[in-house]
Amino acid sequence: MDELTVSEAAARTGWSPRMLRYLERVGLVVPRRSRTGYRLYGLRELKLLRSLRELRRRHAVELNDIAFAARLRREPELRAAVDGWLAGTDTAWIDWEQRKHERLLAA
Repeated sequence: MDELTVSEAAARTGWSPRMLRYLERVGLVVPRRSRTGYRLYGLRELKLLRSLRELRRRHAVELNDIAFAARLRREPELRAAVDGWLAGTDTAWIDWEQRKHERLLAA
């Protein structure tokens, strides 16, 4: 199979060209680029697009949820911040609020 342009890939998979560009921007499905900069979708990308649709359907999740999960895997600092918040140990905001109140009282 030859590689497909964004319009051809959209027609084959049911995603819109705009959505394919969004998926690339958030790093979920990143097609190869031609020398002239056109997106080229191969078999791997088409399979990813089909499996992404199935993942959303099966688990009732939105693309933003999946994109955020991907960011958590790529960005250790974000993952640590979220883990801290979920564990209730991220208290930086409490310290900030305390200092703010102290400044207000001192004024």
